[in-house]
Amino acid sequence: MRVLIIKTSPLGELAIALSVLDYLKQASPGIEIDWVVEESLRQVLEGHPDVSLLHTVRPDAWRRQPFAASTRNEVTALRSALNEREYDLVFDLQGDLKSGLICKLTGCPNRIGFEKEDLKEGVNAFFTTRRIPMRRQDQHLADKYLRLVSIPFGKDFRQMPLCVTVGVSADDDADAAALYATLSDGLVFLFQCGSSLPTKLWSEAGWIALGIALLERFPDATMLLPWGDDGEKGAVVRIAAGIGRGARVLEAYHLKGLAAVMKKADLVVGVDSGPLHLAAALGTPTVSLYRSTDARSVGPRGEQHAVLQSPMHCARCLRKQCDKDLACRDTIKVEAVLACVEKLLTDHS
Repeated sequence: MRVLIIKTSPLGELAIALSVLDYLKQASPGIEIDWVVEESLRQVLEGHPDVSLLHTVRPDAWRRQPFAASTRNEVTALRSALNEREYDLVFDLQGDLKSGLICKLTGCPNRIGFEKEDLKEGVNAFFTTRRIPMRRQDQHLADKYLRLVSIPFGKDFRQMPLCVTVGVSADDDADAAALYATLSDGLVFLFQCGSSLPTKLWSEAGWIALGIALLERFPDATMLLPWGDDGEKGAVVRIAAGIGRGARVLEAYHLKGLAAVMKKADLVVGVDSGPLHLAAALGTPTVSLYRSTDARSVGPRGEQHAVLQSPMHCARCLRKQCDKDLACRDTIKVEAVLACVEKLLTDHS
């Protein structure tokens, strides 16, 4: 059997979706699994032992230039590549217009997607041939993905031990090891301060206070601060300056390079973001902070992860901008984050 997974982006959801690979391999030994992913995120799946073929797409470029010759050529090439594989099943985990169109391009008669209430864009329903309703217990995004792919196989994913694999190259591992060789011998914390939305961020004062408190408890510790763009870099430079000794702003890393660094960290503290979920997929303990998004739906699960949700009555609002943004940030207390860090370190020492 040959199946196709369509889950193109974003990074955090892509990391959460990786468990479907292990499920499919266990449910149907010998299955071939292909995956469609955005070009910018291909490193998450590149070289994965359970992925037979990776198709990459550039939907943002296509949207900007829908009538350009390059767009037509890329879409034509994608259609040819998808048709050539003759899929038995196509699973649309993305649930929007672009993934629906990719579904249609496959030519597969068995295209499985979400019911309308679970779609990002309702128009997606026109491109799938079977839509799977979620159950009440499918609150977490990982369970929704697993529910979707499990239906044709009739095997309960909740009764199966599932693991997640993220490949890191030997060169990236060596670069990460070289970085760690320059650090002190104490614990290494990675602060994932940046995210795509301001309503997901924590206050810079909170990060600084957390760093200072960790250094008081663990004098030889190091705080690594990655960044994704110039705005994030400016923020982490200020945070590192506020923490002082022990804080280190990282150089720019490509995705797998950052994964190698996070894999070696003792613990990642971060806001809801792609790198935070990638760290969890790598098996690194995490403490994650949630405001506009819902920790119950996307927070890393398991004994080595802790989540903190803003207690404001309007938290989990999913808003991109909010006039209560600063007040909401202040509801996540340094003491609560520190308590989670110390508990995880104690439980997994």
